[in-house]
Amino acid sequence: MAKFVIAGKADCPYYAKAELLADYLQKNLPDFQIFKITQHPDVWEEWLKNVCEKNKWSHKNSPIIWRELLDRGGKGLLLGGYNEFLEHAQLYYGVTSSMTTEMMMIIAQENLEAHTENVLQKESIEDLVSPLQVWITSASTPAGCNLIPILVSGDVFGRHTVISLTLFDQQQAEEYLRHLVTEAQDLVSPLLRSVAVCTRVEEAFHQAHVVILLDDRTAQEVHSLEDYLRGRASLCRLYGQLMEKNAQESVRVIVGGKTFVNLRTVLLKRFAPSIAHNIIAVALGVEGQAKAVLARKLKTAPSCIKNVIIWGNITGNHYVDLRKARVYKQESAIWGPPQYSRPVLDLIFDREWVKNEFVTTLKTLTATGKHVGGILAAHSIGTTLKYWYHGSPPGETVSLGVLSEGQFGIPEGIVFSMPVKFENGTWAVLTDLEDTEISKEIMTEMTSDLIQEKLVALGEPMTFQPHLSETEVPERDEEILSITEDDKEERRLSDACSQCIGDTAVSDLIHESFTHTTTSCRPDFTKFPLNQVFIEDLRDRRGNKNDRS
Repeated sequence: MAKFVIAGKADCPYYAKAELLADYLQKNLPDFQIFKITQHPDVWEEWLKNVCEKNKWSHKNSPIIWRELLDRGGKGLLLGGYNEFLEHAQLYYGVTSSMTTEMMMIIAQENLEAHTENVLQKESIEDLVSPLQVWITSASTPAGCNLIPILVSGDVFGRHTVISLTLFDQQQAEEYLRHLVTEAQDLVSPLLRSVAVCTRVEEAFHQAHVVILLDDRTAQEVHSLEDYLRGRASLCRLYGQLMEKNAQESVRVIVGGKTFVNLRTVLLKRFAPSIAHNIIAVALGVEGQAKAVLARKLKTAPSCIKNVIIWGNITGNHYVDLRKARVYKQESAIWGPPQYSRPVLDLIFDREWVKNEFVTTLKTLTATGKHVGGILAAHSIGTTLKYWYHGSPPGETVSLGVLSEGQFGIPEGIVFSMPVKFENGTWAVLTDLEDTEISKEIMTEMTSDLIQEKLVALGEPMTFQPHLSETEVPERDEEILSITEDDKEERRLSDACSQCIGDTAVSDLIHESFTHTTTSCRPDFTKFPLNQVFIEDLRDRRGNKNDRS
C-alpha cells in the first residue's frame, strides 16, 4: 500500500494541483492513500523548517510531499514538490494533470478559506473544553485538603467539566502544598487537567472562574478582637482588589470556614463591587449539624430531614428554624411513598428538648471541638457549589449567607443567612415563604454582632460588645466582678501583655479563641475580659517558648 503525505501553504496553487491529482489517484487506485496538511501562509516557513530538521530533509518550497514507510519500519521517504509528484504519477500510474492556472488559483483561495474556518472551529471547540480554573485559599488547612477529591470527582461541576486547581497559601506552607499536588495527581481523575501552587500574593486568582476562601491564618501579632477584625478588613480589601484585577468577570466566590464568615463575605462584596453579586457564604455546615442532631432524636438518617433553615450569623449568633423542616422515610406507624413526609415538630413531642437540649447540643458540638476537622466544611462548600452550578433539589430550601436587602425585616447591608433556592446558575431568596416571622428579640440578637463587626472592621473607633440575652447579662456581670476586684487587676494584665509584645503569644491565644466558636450562640469571647485565666495562659505560652529556645 502506498501512503503519501501532501503538505503546503493553504493558498498555494501548486498544492491545490497536487491535491487534485492525489484525490484522483486515491479514488481510482485501491492501494493508494493520501493524508493532507495545510498551514497558514504566516506559519508555513517555520513549520516546513521544523519538519525538514526533524527528518533531515532539504526542501524550501510549497508543497512538500513524502511517502510514509511505517509498514516497513522506516521513516518517511521525501519525494519532493509538485513536479516530483507529477513525474511519480506519470511513471508509476500513467496519470497526469491538466488543471489550468485559473482553476489552480480558484482552488487555492478556497483552500485558504477552508483552512481559516477549520482553525476557528478548532479554537471554539478548545474553548468549550478549556479547564475551569478553581482557586482554593488557605489550601493547606484540613478543609482545603478534603476539598480536592470532592472537586475533581465530577459531582460538583459536572461529569464533563475539566478543572485546573490552584492551591494558594502562605510561603511557609509551600512544601506541604507540593505534597498535596502529588496526592491530587495520584487520584488519576480524568477531570483534573492540572494542579498548581501559588504563594505569591500578586499572582493570586489569575483567570479564576471559582474562588473558595477558607479561614486565613493570622500572620501578624493581634492584641485585641478589634485588631483582629480590622486585620480581616485589610486582607479582604487585598483579595477583593486582586479578584477584580486577575479573575474572570464571571468569577464565583464562595466563603467558608469557622470564623467570621458573614463579616468576610460582606467585606469582600464591599472591596470587589463588580463581582459582589457572585460572592456568597456557606451555611450548609450548620444546617448539616442540626439535621444530624434531629436525626438521632428521630432515629432516622440526616439525609431524610429537609428544609431546616439557618438564620443569622453563620459562625456566631444564629437561629435554627424548624417550622418548615420535614422528615422523609421515617419509620413509624404511618408510611407512605418516597415523596411522603411529615413535619419534624409534629414528631418531636418534647418541646422542652427542642428549646433546650437541641440548642445546647449544637452549641456543645463546636465548643468541645468535635467538629474542628475539615470534612464537614469541605462537603458543605462542595454541595453549595454543586447547587450553584446545577440547581438545588426542587421544593427544598437551602440556607445561604447573602447580602440583606431588607427581606424578612433584616437590616440592609449585612450578610445574613436566610432561605434560598438555586436554579439556572444563580440563587433567589425565598421571600414568599409563609410562617417565617422572627421576633424582634431574636432578630436583635442575631444582627447586633454582625453590625458591630462590620463597623469595627471598617475602622470605627469603638469597642466590640457581644450581644447578651437578658439571662446572660447577670452571669456576665457576676463573672466580671469575680475576676476584677479593683483596678490593680487591669494594670497587672497590661503589664503581662506588654511583656509579650514581640512574640506571638497573644496572637496564638486570640486565634485559638476564634477557632473554637459556639455554633448556636456566639464566638467564645470570654477569654478576652481582663481575667486571671488570660494572664496565666499568656505566661504559660511564653514559658514554653523560652524553654524550647
